[in-house]
Amino acid sequence: MKHKILMVCLGNICRSPLAEGILKNKVNPEDVYVDSAGTGSYHIGNAPDPRSIAVARKYGLNIEKQRCRQFQASDFEKFDVIYVMDKSNYMNVVALARNDSDTAKVKLLLEEADISEKQVPDPYYDEEDGFEQVYRMIDQACDAIARKL
Repeated sequence: MKHKILMVCLGNICRSPLAEGILKNKVNPEDVYVDSAGTGSYHIGNAPDPRSIAVARKYGLNIEKQRCRQFQASDFEKFDVIYVMDKSNYMNVVALARNDSDTAKVKLLLEEADISEKQVPDPYYDEEDGFEQVYRMIDQACDAIARKL
């Protein structure tokens, strides 16, 4: 049975594209399908932020072909687990849940990592080092997810 995992942040240009790219690199694509989305509609159809692309490239990942899409209620049917980057994303996704089963699929990504912080900060308004920090946090969580799968 193929696992289907969705990574969600606000705009789907910084954190969730990194999470999608990182997890895809750690799992067998025949066993795990990974996608990403944003709760907002600001960047639909756009590529990830150039700073996310750059930090991914630094670690040997290419996320340039990803395109932003908005989270839809139908994603609850398509995905087994929906990892959100922060509590605001959690509230936005859960607001679209149709039942308890949908809500149970939504988790904070960093709850998978053995670190004290449970929210991935949005690096959009940060300098480059914010993207580096976010990459490392997401990478730790994706290591834990890959081990569980």
